[in-house]
Amino acid sequence: MLPDHSTDLPLTASEAGTGRPVLLLHGGGGPATVAGLAQHLSRTAHVITPVHPGWDGTHRPWWLTGVDDLALAYLRHLGDRGLRDVLVVGSSLGGWVGAEMAVRDTAGVITGLVLIDAVGVHVEGQPITDVFALDARGLAEHSWHDPDRYHVDPADVPAGELARRQHNTATMRALAGDPYMHDPGLLGRLGSVRVPALLIWGGSDRVVTPAYGAAYAEAFGDGRLEVVPEAGHLPHVEQPAATAALVDAHLRRTGRSADTVRPPAAR
Repeated sequence: MLPDHSTDLPLTASEAGTGRPVLLLHGGGGPATVAGLAQHLSRTAHVITPVHPGWDGTHRPWWLTGVDDLALAYLRHLGDRGLRDVLVVGSSLGGWVGAEMAVRDTAGVITGLVLIDAVGVHVEGQPITDVFALDARGLAEHSWHDPDRYHVDPADVPAGELARRQHNTATMRALAGDPYMHDPGLLGRLGSVRVPALLIWGGSDRVVTPAYGAAYAEAFGDGRLEVVPEAGHLPHVEQPAATAALVDAHLRRTGRSADTVRPPAAR
């Protein structure tokens, strides 16, 4: 048996709010991309927002070489803290981590799942765009409903910030570059996840299309898709109010406190 190194994970995280635990997992852009959502959720929940090891200058241990390693480490962290009834919310790469956590959660720690434009599965006919091959303008065109608003010329980015982005990209490539942005067997395992899974998708996402999201949602034992208009790969940034309302509703309808009020057909 291989040794379990997940106890060695050096976790950098911010926490805010009280109530049901919410583990909020950022995507390749780093924790700043989910800061607004974290602030919103902290009004009604206890929000834990880790920085994935290797992002924003944090240390990535030698054994952390894949998304499955990260999923196991976060599950161990939740268990070690005695947290229960956890809602996991993940954006893009973070959604993939959340899905991998859910299929491995034999202790029943996770009671709800929200994946926002998540990668992580192979869907026939719906390839994941190779973001590593795009220049800054191409990435903006694929990622945003309004690319002109969010595109920044790398020549205008301060050297320190540019270095941070490049290091984050290198870490993402190390964890998710081969096979590219997916676990070949994950889609077939999602049917074993019985907790309610909400997949929120930007209607204009060209990194992973809404059709990809629909197939992702259908693979879960209890999954559904909500498409946010006029939003791309980060609907919580482009359409924060609409996205937050969907997450809020899922927070209320899932979890152990909701079991007494949720009708049997919705379970």
